[in-house]
Amino acid sequence: MKKPHHIIIAGAGLVGSLLALMLGRRGYRVTVLERRADMRRVEMPGGRSINLALAERGMHGLKMAELMGDVESLLIPMRGRMLHDRQGNLEFSPYGQRPHEVIYSVSRGELNKLMMTAAETHFDVDVLFNQSVEKVDFENNRVFIKDHVCDKTTSLEFELIIGADGVGSEVRTALLEVNGGHCSIDMLDHDYKELSIPPSNSGESLWQMEREALHIWPRGGYMLIALPNLDGSFTVTLFLPGKGVPSFELIDEPHELEQFFDEQFADAKALIPNFQEEYFGNPIGELGTVRCDRWIYQDKAMIVGDAAHGIVPFHGQGMNAGFEDCSELCRLLDEHDDDWSAVIPEFERIRIPSANAIADMALENYITMRDSVMDEKFQLKKEIGFELERSFPDLFIPRYSMVMFHRIPYAEVYARGVIQDEMLNQLCAGINSASELDAERAAELVTSRLEPVVQPA
Repeated sequence: MKKPHHIIIAGAGLVGSLLALMLGRRGYRVTVLERRADMRRVEMPGGRSINLALAERGMHGLKMAELMGDVESLLIPMRGRMLHDRQGNLEFSPYGQRPHEVIYSVSRGELNKLMMTAAETHFDVDVLFNQSVEKVDFENNRVFIKDHVCDKTTSLEFELIIGADGVGSEVRTALLEVNGGHCSIDMLDHDYKELSIPPSNSGESLWQMEREALHIWPRGGYMLIALPNLDGSFTVTLFLPGKGVPSFELIDEPHELEQFFDEQFADAKALIPNFQEEYFGNPIGELGTVRCDRWIYQDKAMIVGDAAHGIVPFHGQGMNAGFEDCSELCRLLDEHDDDWSAVIPEFERIRIPSANAIADMALENYITMRDSVMDEKFQLKKEIGFELERSFPDLFIPRYSMVMFHRIPYAEVYARGVIQDEMLNQLCAGINSASELDAERAAELVTSRLEPVVQPA
């Protein structure tokens, strides 16, 4: 298959909408099937985070789609973590050491709407709402579609179908049945619940806390986080074990909730006026990791985004990794002159190792966020890492920075990160401050163990 005339994308979420826009811009006719109603016309039910962290990989995809200029008005920069201890004391920890090394809080819904509208308005893209994939017949190249309004099933012929239909992907199920692949969904034993801090009514500032920060209340085995919204509110998320002590299972009565927050998150509780109503009224969400060893079937089907590699949210890379799927797919189309028979297997080959790597790093970063950020040794390693980056910018980049502020393949980031962490442990042994760093030993380790970083074009 050189160039399909018609591409079907299952799912009009963030990844499906961006991919539709990018393929439409390349001249393809695209039909997008979306199970939900049109979020631009009806209010969507809650339960998922209303804001997300946009970083370099995601922004690169938006730039390729020529949409970044429109997105900028939706963004709030977050320059680092604002750490809250049990006494309400604050400590700011920057993400990077350069002015541009920030991540951005962005509204999931507003970004999704913007991409859908751009795709439909400017290109040969149709988004069909209340329609979901029921079955894929690869032998006859037909997809059977359930209409959730009239409760009828119809079918469409396809040349290429792309599953961007999330963790419960029907396209993935069909694809794995015919290609013999395996998929695992590993659920985390921690769940989440959302709360909200409203805008201030004092008149001094809309935001009741520092606006340009991701707020974290790290408590070892669990945590609370808050991201800013443009209207002055913060979306607050409690991550807590489902069972055990403490857990969502044990916080079942108002007095138990009040006691837990008074002991652990008193300063946050004081900013949430409808505290009990929100907690007991909002659902508990589950978290898990999706790993697949096959993402394609011949030149007829492929999966992207959460359908291929759903990850936990603790590195802020779910959306960014999905957007990178889109940009890498388009890069390969450029490289192979839109020869999909060459592009599809190459896409699977290069993306699966990186998907597995960011899944691992996201799980590891949960421990960092809820526990390590308050540890003095962690802070020392971070400080020395920044010093090594200043001294050897082409050789040493902290792992967090490689993930968030660069587009180095995740698999390479993970491998380099292991080596760099070993070096930092050696350099931090027996010292208590960065001023005690043995500069000669540091230079020897960095130059002998690390190759120069190759930045993607």
